[in-house]
Amino acid sequence: MNSNRLYFIDIIRAFAILMMLQGHFINTLLADSYKDLNIIPYAVWTYFRGITAPTFFTISGLIFTYLLLKAKEKGQEKLRMQKGLTRGFFLIGVGYLLRIPFISWFFGHFNSYFLVIDVLQCIGLSLIIIVMIYYLCAKRVEIFSFLLFVLGFLIFLSEPLYRTLSIDSLPALLNNYVSKDNGSVFTMLPWFGYIAFGAYIATLFHKYSNKPQFKKITVVSFFTLGWFLILCSSDILILLHKLTNVQLFLNAANYNYLFTRLGNVFLYFSFFYAFENYLKYPLILKIGQKTLSIYVIHFTIIYGSFLEIGLNKIIGKTLTPWQAIFGALLFITIVCFISFHYVKTNAFLYKHLRRILKK
Repeated sequence: MNSNRLYFIDIIRAFAILMMLQGHFINTLLADSYKDLNIIPYAVWTYFRGITAPTFFTISGLIFTYLLLKAKEKGQEKLRMQKGLTRGFFLIGVGYLLRIPFISWFFGHFNSYFLVIDVLQCIGLSLIIIVMIYYLCAKRVEIFSFLLFVLGFLIFLSEPLYRTLSIDSLPALLNNYVSKDNGSVFTMLPWFGYIAFGAYIATLFHKYSNKPQFKKITVVSFFTLGWFLILCSSDILILLHKLTNVQLFLNAANYNYLFTRLGNVFLYFSFFYAFENYLKYPLILKIGQKTLSIYVIHFTIIYGSFLEIGLNKIIGKTLTPWQAIFGALLFITIVCFISFHYVKTNAFLYKHLRRILKK
């Protein structure tokens, strides 16, 4: 294995995708009578499930930007930028494809629900934006790094301003990227903020990872900053409101889930980076490298996708907690097995998409 590889990135991706699998399975199939936040195990599960998406978005920004900057060292940044654009458009296309109700369309029943935005479209467009920002910064890493941090901070701070944003004058195809009114699960705001922070962290790894004691300092920094954001970010925002009398600071503090979730992500980063050498098993790394295939397979099985027949309709919200737990473990095993042994389409599709973009 390559000693220079940041194995903790694949480890975190594996952890995040497995958390997503069990989260979607249990949330979709657990009977509603058991979904009570007064029940401690369910409340704990709900809390940790809420960290999954921030983790996945942050690590996506980190790994893409880190690879881009490593390519710059080798004089291959143009190729990496092209791959980033290809990846971005590919993710957007797959995101829409998974929601197309082919059976309904075949029988002449059409609606615009397939235009809603989910995680793949959000990450895909974010990667395209990262490439554009890098290009507009004239490929100067210092400016690029600073701009990413500022963007992430401002997106999180200004969340009250766009919380209910909906630009109805835009076609639904575009409005869905900023509004949840039509059913979008994720929107570019605030989720691009996590991508931006992940990309900013990548610039720090690229610049300082060869320095002595970098790993120890980074682990401690992630841990300290994580707890600071969880415990103190709201108080800091309230203090800024008192000092400046700017209402935005108070509004952000009163619903401060973005900075606190980022703190949770940093704690994950601290743990997995600290124990990287003990967790880099080939199976875990392989799961971390197969996240797209795993996502597509799990989405198809649970929600039906193309055939509109998934576990959400076959089983529905009928499982007891123990049935849901053991079912989730079996579901994870089956999805990973299919991804490892039967999915060979990604390379084929990327190959032809790159050809189209080059032309």
